[in-house]
Amino acid sequence: MSDDPQQDGKGGPRVPGWAARSAAPPSAGEDGPAGAGAGAGGGKGGKSRPKRTGWRRVIPTWRMVVGGFLLVLLLIAGGLAAGYVLVEIPAANRAAQAQSNVYLYADGSQIARDGKVNRENVPLAQVPKTTQEAVLAAEDRDFYSESAVDPVAMLRAAWNTVTGKGKQSGSTITQQYVKNYYLGQEQTLTRKAKEFFISIKLDRERSKSEILEGYLNTSYYGRNAYGIQAAAQAYYSKNSDQLSTAEGAYLATLLNAPSAYDVAAHPENRQRALDRWNYVLDGMVTKKWLSQSERAALTFPAPGKAKPPTGLSGQRGYLVEAVRDYLTNNKIIDDQTLAAGGYRITTTIDKKRQDALVKAVDDKLMDQLGTSGPDRYVRAGGASVDPATGNVVAMYGGIDYAKQYVNSATRRDYQVGSIFKPIVFASAVANNATTQDGRRITPNTVYDGTNKREVVSDGKGTRFAPENEDNRSYGPITVSTATDKSVNAVYAQMGMDVGTQKVKDTAVALGVPKDTPSLNSSQGAISLGTATPSVLDMTQVYATLANHGREQAYSLVTKATKGGENVELPDRGAKTAVPRNAADTTTSILRSVIESPGGTGSAARAAGRPAAGKTGTAEKDKAAWFAGYTPDLATVVAVLGQDPDTAAQKSLYGAAGRPRINGGGFPAEIWAQYTAEALDGKPAKDFDLEMEEGVSETPSEEPTTSGEPSGAGSAPPTDGTPSTGPTGAPPTTPTTRPTGRPSIPPFPTTQPTTAPTDDFPTFEPPTGGAEGAIGGGRGGGIGGGMGGMGGVGGWEDFANP
Repeated sequence: MSDDPQQDGKGGPRVPGWAARSAAPPSAGEDGPAGAGAGAGGGKGGKSRPKRTGWRRVIPTWRMVVGGFLLVLLLIAGGLAAGYVLVEIPAANRAAQAQSNVYLYADGSQIARDGKVNRENVPLAQVPKTTQEAVLAAEDRDFYSESAVDPVAMLRAAWNTVTGKGKQSGSTITQQYVKNYYLGQEQTLTRKAKEFFISIKLDRERSKSEILEGYLNTSYYGRNAYGIQAAAQAYYSKNSDQLSTAEGAYLATLLNAPSAYDVAAHPENRQRALDRWNYVLDGMVTKKWLSQSERAALTFPAPGKAKPPTGLSGQRGYLVEAVRDYLTNNKIIDDQTLAAGGYRITTTIDKKRQDALVKAVDDKLMDQLGTSGPDRYVRAGGASVDPATGNVVAMYGGIDYAKQYVNSATRRDYQVGSIFKPIVFASAVANNATTQDGRRITPNTVYDGTNKREVVSDGKGTRFAPENEDNRSYGPITVSTATDKSVNAVYAQMGMDVGTQKVKDTAVALGVPKDTPSLNSSQGAISLGTATPSVLDMTQVYATLANHGREQAYSLVTKATKGGENVELPDRGAKTAVPRNAADTTTSILRSVIESPGGTGSAARAAGRPAAGKTGTAEKDKAAWFAGYTPDLATVVAVLGQDPDTAAQKSLYGAAGRPRINGGGFPAEIWAQYTAEALDGKPAKDFDLEMEEGVSETPSEEPTTSGEPSGAGSAPPTDGTPSTGPTGAPPTTPTTRPTGRPSIPPFPTTQPTTAPTDDFPTFEPPTGGAEGAIGGGRGGGIGGGMGGMGGVGGWEDFANP
């Protein structure tokens, strides 16, 4: 043992016990795992963090979440700061000073230029406070209290757009002003980003009043009016400082959809405009800008007639307006972008055919009119479509766009009458419909044509008893002959047999817009033509029938360019509206309307070509229609009654010196002259028809036996035998029909000496001579009716209206 106090017994250096303990590593059971240093163990009593293993490793720690969030905020803040610094407020956009659009015929010759933009800037002091508040109620109710942008509204609009709830702007008035004045209407992320930063800068540099003034002066109100002053003149022929509260609210309404809410140009949209107007006023009440009592006292301020530029007089304005509507309604070009101008638009209008249609209307109708009495009420509309392409080749909108602003070819507020009946028959064939006693509906099916016979219900409680023309009863009558004579009792029952909803579905498939006023509100009477599609809509229907049931959506534009760049036009691929046999079988009975001696459309024979068609007359003779087609051209002509002072619909009794005007008169005569001229030089084509199986192309004769007509309410037989009439005789519709396709009889070359009247049940003749006419008609059929008229009043014109 060493005596050295620094040595231990083994010769090693001696250290104090406390030092030895301090230098010794901790045991596994003390401060941490064996071999771990004091730092790793966290000191005496400390514990190390367990390692993250397995699925725990994919879950971010709270430090990672917070760090990531702060990084995103930093990036956003940096981006906003950079955008604010880099984006400058630009000079006013040149597009704010609109150019003219050029409209061309199909051959490239010019129809019209739509003129320069109509704008006159005014200070905010010249805009009534209530008009300013109406605009805010319509577009941005918190304008004075909010910031220049509303991120929440922008995110909501983006979400609605992405989820298919329609495109939403989410823009404040400041943003809309920036878009109108500094940028453009294009929907791009770059433009939206610039709009965002310019709006923020503008809000810091300009007062709210200055921004509102700029917005009011740059916004588009329709009728080529930019700014509140131009709008006040265009709609109410007054300066902006003279606008009433109601008028200011209507102009604010237009900001949402200028074309749609102009009730003078589109009377069918009056309810939509009224709803929007009420929304604006209710918003003013909500913001306490208008008292409830003041609100209740306001009435809708109908705008005056538009005063189009003289460059759009004659037919040019109607064509330009129709093309504008086609482009905007089909979302090819929006309202404001089109109004900004610079487009070169080639239309489908064929100049030769356009001139022929105008001349036919003038020759057959307008030249026969005076300037007073019922003649003042006469309006005309026409449209012509190539069935193979769907191109609108001609359109007649009125005598002069500068005098009669509403386009009679595109308005949707007159009943179409019996030109709707072929839709009912086509639906019957397409749906394999049967009569109440179980017989298939074909041209030879016999119905009861008794006047005011109540229809057999469709199971939904629908019951009505329509009148026939002149209250005439026909008894048992085939569908083909009932179509020739436009018998309401037959088609009312047929509509019930087919089913009202199926009839509506067929109408839409053939080309009637599904939102057509009254299409969904007339129930059983829809079969008699109470719906109000436009002339152009019905031309689409008849073009589809001429095209063997293939609907080729109509077009008014073949090409549009701006700055040398083509505008993308929609794909209009044809689709099957009804099976070919349904369309062609319908054509077969419509040929008889023109070709048979008793057909209401016999005046159309003057076209000199194989043709099919149908006459129609609206209730109380407020409108008369003829819809017809050859294999290569479909045309619809309407003569309408409207008071030029009040715009109210008027009966046409006595116009042009005739007791009444029906579809077989002026409309059919116009159709015949136009069709002959439009197809001059082209070989006459016959119809290539594929009929319903077992149906002859030659309509059957009238029934000679007293078989029970369809619709009498008898139950279908249960033993498979044909039903019988009161005398026990089987119905005249044969149980077995000839097959094959017999040739079409030669087209008649002789013209009829008289054209019978057509269809709609209500007839209110202006003189007592009609009573004898009606009595004669009841007693002796068509011949007796004519004799009765000649005997009591000398109504020679009535026999050939």
